[in-house]
Amino acid sequence: MNGPVESFDITANGLRFAVRATGEGPLVLCLHGFPDSANTFDDLLPRLAAEGYRAVAPFMRGYAPTAAPRDGDCRVTTLGRDILGLADALGSQRFSLVGHDWGSVIALTTAAMAPVRVERVVAAAVPPLRWFLANMRPAQILRSWYIGYFQLPGWPETHLGLSDGRFIEWLWRRWSPDWDFTEADIAPVRAALATRAARRAALGYYRGLPGALLSLRRARRRRWLVGRPSAPSLCVYGERDRCIGPEMWRGVTGEDCRIEGLPGGHFMHREQPEAFARMVTDFLSAGGMNAGLRSGREADAQRLA
Repeated sequence: MNGPVESFDITANGLRFAVRATGEGPLVLCLHGFPDSANTFDDLLPRLAAEGYRAVAPFMRGYAPTAAPRDGDCRVTTLGRDILGLADALGSQRFSLVGHDWGSVIALTTAAMAPVRVERVVAAAVPPLRWFLANMRPAQILRSWYIGYFQLPGWPETHLGLSDGRFIEWLWRRWSPDWDFTEADIAPVRAALATRAARRAALGYYRGLPGALLSLRRARRRRWLVGRPSAPSLCVYGERDRCIGPEMWRGVTGEDCRIEGLPGGHFMHREQPEAFARMVTDFLSAGGMNAGLRSGREADAQRLA
């Protein structure tokens, strides 16, 4: 059953989440990244519903109107527990995930944390961290300058809020240089990061990552972040992404993992909404999961070589 996208609040992992949802059937949670909002999936949600899925896109932890955590906890494992809690609150033991940017990292981490619950993962714009780290070269270090900048205390929160969030617009134009987005596209993101508390939470995702990767006392949690994908996974990159270079997807392989490129930049899911939705729905369907999964892997590797 395919109806209009509705908005409502739901409590999960001790936090109030705002979500956008439509459809009935198996649950697909769509996880946005930075700087973005749940509205980034407004094209995808109805298409998933038309294919017989319950499509739900939460505003992630701290992104208004979802509450910002009082304790400031935005560690990636906490974000994974948010997703498991959302699935519980929505009454689904098993579910699939579609993640873009930080949503990709969270989706893959959630699947590693609870492999018996996550059926399939679509990871867009950011490859599994094990391959991202293995492929790190000077060009990507320069592209990722903002990760180091966001570790600074105080000023990045202020910078993100200056001039009605013009820094957000600058990032979008830099990362997806061919996307002619409109003010209507970016307005929900400005609203989601309008308060200092929201901006602090969004930056907390980045600030918690180095400790999670470097902690020697938390080997299991580190494996959740840098292990091989633990669910059948489709990884999608933008062929003109100026945030995460296409070369960063080299070596993304596995028994049930493949990569696909789309014309466009970092926000390829919005630049090519029909093609992206077709990839997702084909992959999530039983036939789409199996058809060409292994036969396409060698061609993908050659294209990125």
